[in-house]
Amino acid sequence: MEFENCFIIAELSANHGGDLGIAKETVRAAKRAGADAIKLQTYTADTITLNVRNDNFKINQGTAWDGQYFYDLYKGASLPWEWHEELFAVAKEEGLICFSSPFDRTAVDFLEKLDAPIYKIASFEITDIPLIEYVASKGKPMIISTGIATLEDIELAIEACKRKGNNDITILKCTSAYPADPEDANLITIPDIIKRFKVNSGLSDHTLGIEAPVVAVSLGAKVIEKHFILNKSIGGADAHFSLDEMEFKKMVEAVRMAEKMMGKVDYDLTEKKKKSRYFSRSLFIIEDVVKGDIITEDNVRSVRPGIGMHPKYYKDILGKKFSESAEKGTPLQSDLIAQ
Repeated sequence: MEFENCFIIAELSANHGGDLGIAKETVRAAKRAGADAIKLQTYTADTITLNVRNDNFKINQGTAWDGQYFYDLYKGASLPWEWHEELFAVAKEEGLICFSSPFDRTAVDFLEKLDAPIYKIASFEITDIPLIEYVASKGKPMIISTGIATLEDIELAIEACKRKGNNDITILKCTSAYPADPEDANLITIPDIIKRFKVNSGLSDHTLGIEAPVVAVSLGAKVIEKHFILNKSIGGADAHFSLDEMEFKKMVEAVRMAEKMMGKVDYDLTEKKKKSRYFSRSLFIIEDVVKGDIITEDNVRSVRPGIGMHPKYYKDILGKKFSESAEKGTPLQSDLIAQ
């Protein structure tokens, strides 16, 4: 993927309330909020876990989902596959890119039929090398989250893509906590990812608020992904750490402002800067002098405005003589100094 500006993704995830109408309106709201893309998740409870009722499959990790079985959580959170085509169509009408995270080969095959333009590997799937290889083999841009990843996991995932001839890889810094604590964001990892792996990088953000994406962009992030919900009253598995339309819009505006402020490496003076140099320092005659007087600290000083000689010449001219008489307040110029 080529990025002129940061690519901002609204993650629909489980924020559909089991209602296609809500899902469609969420896509439209993402456009209003300034997103570049809407991302879905393509799985069923049966493609992501097993319907087994023992402690191995019961969540007990200090999360908002503790006490639930994997199967029940994903059955309630999953986006019906029969909705995908309509959501892709709504996104196209709105001018949004629509893509998804597939969680098994059948999901990839399904998304290929919809001509998905990008694929996202979710944080918890980064260890599924066969899945990554299969997705990468489709030749689409790959976005990979690293929420639970070790350095080796990231290396293996990148190698899996490259084995399939896919070098269009973006690695997202991610903290798989819901919500994530700010002190665990470690956003300085983003420029390290860029340097270490020679790939694009970005942020899949689970912190509350909008500060992390703004900081991430200043560190070189080219992709920002944030969970998006039409209204938090909808509830659901991800509602508690998602942004609503107003919050997401504020995030987009802040990110775009950060991009604007970063600008480019530039030491040239704009016309505004040139005018402002009037307020800089320069050398002035600070008491009346006559021709032949010696230039001393008592009759020449660096003051504002900046229309006299540059202060860098101050020590060089001390001890020389004035070539002309001049009044207090005259900007010192070279022609007033005897050669």
